[in-house]
Amino acid sequence: MIDVLIEPLQYGFMQRALLVAVAATIVCALLSCWLVLIGWSLMGDAVSHAVLPGVVLAYLVGVPFALGALVFAGIAVALIWLVRGTSRVKEDATIGIVFTTLFALGVVLISKNPSQIDLHHVLFGNLLGLATGDVWQVSILAAVVLAVLVAKRRDLTLFAFDRVQAHTLGLSPAALSALLLSLLAVTIVSALQAVGVILVVAMLIIPGATAYLLTDRMARMLVIAPVLAVIASVVGVYTSYYTDAATGGVVVLAQAVVFTLAYLFAPRQGVITRLVMRRRAPEGERTSEPTESVIPG
Repeated sequence: MIDVLIEPLQYGFMQRALLVAVAATIVCALLSCWLVLIGWSLMGDAVSHAVLPGVVLAYLVGVPFALGALVFAGIAVALIWLVRGTSRVKEDATIGIVFTTLFALGVVLISKNPSQIDLHHVLFGNLLGLATGDVWQVSILAAVVLAVLVAKRRDLTLFAFDRVQAHTLGLSPAALSALLLSLLAVTIVSALQAVGVILVVAMLIIPGATAYLLTDRMARMLVIAPVLAVIASVVGVYTSYYTDAATGGVVVLAQAVVFTLAYLFAPRQGVITRLVMRRRAPEGERTSEPTESVIPG
């Protein structure tokens, strides 16, 4: 067993893969808690797909692709805000229009330069092919997002639960919304190299959804989500090494397995747990379903 754990660590590419997977997973998992509670999961999907043309242009120009991704993430967020605020089009339709348009632009750019861009790495990441510079880049971006989330966690939590009360206490819901969207953009950029444009969506949704099933306290969610996500990521990296499978995909599948276990066996919200509780309950109490909502703190 010890040999199984130690053998992959003898290789530099595995060390870098584990470091980047853990760093990206932590910030994605933390941010996912707020995204799930606010109902912004689709926003994460939109921004992650919208950065594709930025990644392609960065490859063509020869600059770090994180720079191009960050620029187009900002463009996507700005366009969503602009269209939503200046028209009667609803938020979900606005998000769909913006991200599909920008994603299509990226596909067109790739089709015009097929020999210069590895589409597979852009869409699904290249976790085992990272250089030392990539590790530093992801780590710095993740550290910045983590620091801001920790510093503003109370304000963001209040914003997620009650925007009116947040405004009453002197907080600006618009500013907090912009902050959260900015952190979302940076987080997506930091995770792109780990799992790519498509799979990063799962890393921004699954950990928060899993923690939501396991606890009714926001403070616990912010601990449970990154812990379970990191465990799943490490297991996924090791599994991909021994099975020779796509690392990013295996990491996401590992997180999906954790979510499935929570969905089935969570102490109060698990499907099987509720069935067992219903059968054990007295006849007169079987009609009521246990409900649970997340409470701040």
